[in-house]
Amino acid sequence: MNDVTRLEKEAMQMLKETSRTFYIPIKILKPKLRKTVGSAYLCMRAIDEIEDHEQLDPETKQYLLRSTGELLKGKFSSVAYGEIIKPYENELPEVTKRLGDWIAFCPEGIVDKVLESTSIMANGMADWVEKNWQIRTKEDLDDYTYYVAGLVGVMLSDIWKWYDNTETVPELAIGYGRGLQAVNVLRNQEEDLDRGVRFFPNNWSREDMFQYAEANLAKADEYMKSIKTKNIILFCRIPLALAYRTLHALKSGNEKMSRQEVEMTVNEILNNDNR
Repeated sequence: MNDVTRLEKEAMQMLKETSRTFYIPIKILKPKLRKTVGSAYLCMRAIDEIEDHEQLDPETKQYLLRSTGELLKGKFSSVAYGEIIKPYENELPEVTKRLGDWIAFCPEGIVDKVLESTSIMANGMADWVEKNWQIRTKEDLDDYTYYVAGLVGVMLSDIWKWYDNTETVPELAIGYGRGLQAVNVLRNQEEDLDRGVRFFPNNWSREDMFQYAEANLAKADEYMKSIKTKNIILFCRIPLALAYRTLHALKSGNEKMSRQEVEMTVNEILNNDNR
């Protein structure tokens, strides 16, 4: 097995371990897109794991995020990155420690765009760590969801453009990411409160957050109308369908979809695609 094949296999295994939502749609992409989206997602996941880390203190998180964000602006150096994270190697997960591998795996023609979005994400996350995730207004919520999820939509749109010149509207791409994140906020509300964080603006009810999620998921629906490539549509459809069904489950009083419901939803989409 050559190094490229080995790295691709390890990347897919890492995706499977870190994201149930995105592993399935990434797996069904055609080889060139699967490699690109897989490496891009892992780059952002590497950053996200720093922001979400339960053991690292806020100052350390800010240092790691800002230092990595700065490194991503230029020609990325795995050696320099290794020096940044070295004091924290025992605490950091493998997906974060191997950021250099995910960047090396990304195709040359798109890697600069992936690094740009990941750098913006890292610095935005550092700002929100500094603010202790204190969301007071809808504008705060929009800002937070842009950095942690809207940028994923931006990055994916850059990839579609590079892949086959698919044009999408940036605002709708951001809405797609925001919608998925708002569903996560609703699903994880109790867990977040346990660690002293509330992602709801002041005076917002749970119903307000449902409306925010639905408004952004409606933008995701519009976003998909501009995409004509069947493989990309299929990729986008799966997380969106899971988000809608998770919202339905939450409104019905369930904490989340069951694994069986997830599998059924994915199979429905795949079966419809094969007809």
